[in-house]
Amino acid sequence: MTPSCPETIVALATAPGRSGVAIVRVSGALAYSLVERICKLKPKPRYNHFAKFYGKGEVLIDEGLVSFFPGPNSFTGEDVAEFHCHGSMVVVAALQAYMVQQGARLAEPGEFSKRAFLNHKLDLTQAEAIADLIDASSVQGAQMALQSLQGVFSKQVDAIVSDLTQLRVYIEASLDFSEEDIDFISDGDVAGRLDTLVNRTRALLDDASSTVMMQQGLQVVLLGKPNVGKSSLLNALLGDDRAIVTDQAGTTRDVIQAKWHCDGVPLEVLDTAGLHHSSDQIEQEGIRRTKSAAAKANMLLVVLDSSADLEQELASLAESLALDLPMLVIANKCDLSNEKARCSSLGKHPLVYISAKHGDGVALLKQAIFDLLGYQCPHEGQFMARARHVEALELALKDLHHGQEVLRTSACELLAQDLYQAQQYLGSITGQISADDLLGEIFSSFCIGK
Repeated sequence: MTPSCPETIVALATAPGRSGVAIVRVSGALAYSLVERICKLKPKPRYNHFAKFYGKGEVLIDEGLVSFFPGPNSFTGEDVAEFHCHGSMVVVAALQAYMVQQGARLAEPGEFSKRAFLNHKLDLTQAEAIADLIDASSVQGAQMALQSLQGVFSKQVDAIVSDLTQLRVYIEASLDFSEEDIDFISDGDVAGRLDTLVNRTRALLDDASSTVMMQQGLQVVLLGKPNVGKSSLLNALLGDDRAIVTDQAGTTRDVIQAKWHCDGVPLEVLDTAGLHHSSDQIEQEGIRRTKSAAAKANMLLVVLDSSADLEQELASLAESLALDLPMLVIANKCDLSNEKARCSSLGKHPLVYISAKHGDGVALLKQAIFDLLGYQCPHEGQFMARARHVEALELALKDLHHGQEVLRTSACELLAQDLYQAQQYLGSITGQISADDLLGEIFSSFCIGK
């Protein structure tokens, strides 16, 4: 096989450090010859050979297993070899040094996956899913990344692109025959087909937006006056005594950070010092850090005492913060004010009555957080998406909406341009759409005569 990349690369495929086994991976035209030189054998494809590993001057480096995968039937599409040695960084370094001496070079970050993409073994979403699977911080996140790696996301994008291409082909053909006494728009149900594309793209965008939260995580800040139960709430959410809780106001004087996996979504919850006027320098510094943390948050959880005047208390805190962020109001200590745990509203903000001490209403609070952020729990077959995918889907949907508007004026030329732009944005997700692809569709579908 003629490799798409002329250089042979080598890298440690397992985590660095002391371990039982380490895998050194090689990809490129020199893979076969490196196995011959190092192991003194001619490897059979896709077979584990037990062998001794020799380096410069025939010095024995280690012994272990070696496998060879000839291209194009390999991960990268090139000749690939894997050396399974003992997990000593000294051994790994010696193996890599000898391979470099023989003409290979150390791989750059992500270069094996990059070559798999360049050799059409993976599309961009699948390549990105490899990194997402490795970085997954929850079982749900790992399952979703695996769905993307298996092509679930790509297939949905490709299906929309295919139908969009067919509509473009029809529109382009209608422009060529615009002088004919035929209503191409009505006869081809262009409006109906375009509406379907909009709905499918919007549904895909909704799924992708939810999964971005799971991948990136969110920072949630607990705000409120002293002794309203912020630390008790943090402990209730975590199911652990992470923060010190006392009846004395001002117990929390610094920002306490804690990781909270809520239904598989990684959240960083920050418990902060109570907001109030104080002459104490330590408390003043704590309040300054509270405001700084709030300014960087994705969402604010404003904790109030349920027995207080909630509107007045919220107005006072909002004035001191002056932040335009998603805000959820929590009326804590509902057990002391004879209120039931429930969801309500306070002005334009959602309101949840809870008792952090007894755990009442905490489940309602979790759901309210997701509702405010627009997050939906993953469903079967849910894939993992990234921020760039969401941006591309948003831009494609914007062009499709614009296409619906111009269609009302029967401006097919403008509609064709909107469809073209939408296709480019969708194609950027997988990296597999090009002008040549569209030309192939046009010439195979219509006999235009040009």
